[in-house]
Amino acid sequence: MSIDVIRYQPSLDAAWDAFCASAVNGTFLHTRRFLGYHGDRFADVSAVLMQGDAMVGVFPAAQARGDHSMVVSHPGITYGGIVHDGALSGGKMIEALEKLREHYCAAGYERLRYKALPHVYQLRPSQDDLYALFRLGARRSRCDLSCTIALDDRARPSERRRRGLKKALKSVVVKAGAQQLRPLWRVLTDNLARKHDAAPVHSVEEMEQLVGLFPDCIEFFCAAISDQVEAGVVVFKTRTAWHAQYIAASETAYSVSALDAVFDHAITEAKAAGVRYFDFGTSNESEGTVLNESLYQYKHEYGGGGAVHEYYDVDLLGAQNAGV
Repeated sequence: MSIDVIRYQPSLDAAWDAFCASAVNGTFLHTRRFLGYHGDRFADVSAVLMQGDAMVGVFPAAQARGDHSMVVSHPGITYGGIVHDGALSGGKMIEALEKLREHYCAAGYERLRYKALPHVYQLRPSQDDLYALFRLGARRSRCDLSCTIALDDRARPSERRRRGLKKALKSVVVKAGAQQLRPLWRVLTDNLARKHDAAPVHSVEEMEQLVGLFPDCIEFFCAAISDQVEAGVVVFKTRTAWHAQYIAASETAYSVSALDAVFDHAITEAKAAGVRYFDFGTSNESEGTVLNESLYQYKHEYGGGGAVHEYYDVDLLGAQNAGV
């Protein structure tokens, strides 16, 4: 039975989120609950893959900002891709991507940017989409380097990180819980303004909204010095990996290596929770072409290794030349 593509409609929200919960490569970022918090910030063009009456895949997507000719999967989340329950393997995945290309081409788009899900977020190996992209003639347009700890086979932290932890534990108390959100956001906002003349992607109100929607998937680990929060990390928790979404520290925190205590606590909790990886996130600028080497090496010193976030561009107008 062939695959059909239909445009997402709000009436499909419950079925979509239930599908993500049982998928081999879905996380809470793929759900309509998460995507919906963006409101009308993006022009949503998500799609659902059907085989007869059965949902076999969902594809979070939106129109690219500033480029109405391109669809992105998805500009509002770290990664995207086709979410499925394992049935879209081999030739079925090639068919699924071909049908998506036809669907978006018919809608008037010229290009599809596919943000592949890194393997560390897959419940089971699910990289058939990367092979299918190759078969469709996709071009890898971006590659970011993340640092990720394999919790069951962690490299030994560097001597500098071990010294930092010993120093931090003399003056730092690590606290966890949603009540740390606003104190941490003060540190994060000050840190970004001081170092980069920037602001967090999420406002504190938006983050409070997300915590309300996903209380079991978002955690805060903070370092308090003399009862004042001076550093911390926001962790997004998935079934296979915990991801450090935001990292912040004040000058006071840096002076006592407070983040070493925060990460030690968070990594210990992740391992106790039974997940496979702790992901520090990417260290890139300029569409992946620049690596912040000092930042990457800092993360690497905690006992991690490299994992990549890949982006592929599919020409929606060249279906007849794809050679599928």
